[in-house]
Amino acid sequence: MFDKQHTIKAPVTVSGVGLHTGVQATMTFCPAPVGHGFKFQRIDLDGQPTVDADVDNVVDLSRGTTIEQNGARVNTVEHTLAALVGLQIDNVLIQLDGPEPPIMDGSSLPFIEALQTVGLEEQNALRNYFEIPNEIRFVDHSRGVELAALPLNDYRVTVMVDYNSPVLGSQHASLTNITQFQEEIAASRTFCFLHELEALYKSNLIKGGDLSNAIVVVDRVVSEEELGELATMLGKPKVAVKKEGILNNVDLRHKNEPARHKLLDVVGDLALVGRPLKGQILAARPGHAANVAFAKKIKKKMLEVDSSPVPHYDPSRPPVLDINQIAATLPHRYPFLLIDKIIHLDATTVTGVKNVTMNEPFFPGHFPGNPVMPGVLQIEAMAQTGGILVLHTVPDPENYWTYFLGIENCRFRRMVKPGDTIIFKCQLISPIKRGIAKMRGQAFVNGKVVMEAEMSASIVRKDA
Repeated sequence: MFDKQHTIKAPVTVSGVGLHTGVQATMTFCPAPVGHGFKFQRIDLDGQPTVDADVDNVVDLSRGTTIEQNGARVNTVEHTLAALVGLQIDNVLIQLDGPEPPIMDGSSLPFIEALQTVGLEEQNALRNYFEIPNEIRFVDHSRGVELAALPLNDYRVTVMVDYNSPVLGSQHASLTNITQFQEEIAASRTFCFLHELEALYKSNLIKGGDLSNAIVVVDRVVSEEELGELATMLGKPKVAVKKEGILNNVDLRHKNEPARHKLLDVVGDLALVGRPLKGQILAARPGHAANVAFAKKIKKKMLEVDSSPVPHYDPSRPPVLDINQIAATLPHRYPFLLIDKIIHLDATTVTGVKNVTMNEPFFPGHFPGNPVMPGVLQIEAMAQTGGILVLHTVPDPENYWTYFLGIENCRFRRMVKPGDTIIFKCQLISPIKRGIAKMRGQAFVNGKVVMEAEMSASIVRKDA
């Protein structure tokens, strides 16, 4: 799995008809900055409102997942989102000139192929994974539905479906590594049973359905008269039934293609949690309603974990900036370069790490025999962390200086000693204006606040 966030290198467009609305639409994937996530933009509406791909915005689950925000609605988002998750893309703006993404062939593969024509671009921030901390479970006894998320340092999905059908029977599908999504899952197409087809049509759904973009499973004997009515409904001169029970001689891409498509739907619907996941997902008889209810439970747990202000630090993950990259950005050098690595950096927040050792040059003279890191150097280390954030806002940071302007509400909560690892987190209090930045900083050791302050700084060109 990727460590850093990714977007795409350039815009790319696909066009086609929507499955349920039947409306022709053009959809353009656009690059987006760090922390942007997935957003849809209805460019055909006044004001071109955006809709966050968030489970809290789900408003309808009639044979697909529909989201709505800011007066704009987007139908059937799951196949599009599954493609983005499958490619490990984090930040994309999806511009749409209609109410629904094009169904294409009923799978995620056309979206993946389009995105790969422009390629991915690595971004200067770590992926903000939500790691499942303990078992999260959703059960709907009335439908025999059960979904569970278990802790795992990876992303794996296993799905079981059972429709009591002589054609499909019980099927399983698994995704053991996200890199397998493109080859093993993405091409699996949406499907429905023949007995559902007429009901969907009468409900004003599947207006864009076609035998080329959906599998119709025939699980009973069908008369020639019924086949004629189906042909009229689908706008086809003739339809037939294959001996395997698939309408119109469509060849399955996998024997368990329906189960694989259900797995695709799970991946797409769980993207609405809003962050890439690390965990083992187990799903028995899933559907969009269950997927979304499950996603809400995961997001609730995520918000509980996020309510803790302590940044998560995993020493095994590569940093956003290592010491050499920090030295290329900041003018400080030994013994005054006090930050060892940057582990998070976006438009408003930066997190840095300082490993305190007995070899620090200040310990021999500061409380000899009782080594304690000077408070002023803790502030300096925090300021250097904040300086990385401020310099990140200009394209040529090597041509700028950052200077302290003020410190307010500074408090030292605990002593810092050799062997401690300090995590500094700085966040902008307000947007940078006229080169002036104000931020709130906190320093943590072992999950406890050791120091905090509000700092002001200016950014000045070296040739000014």
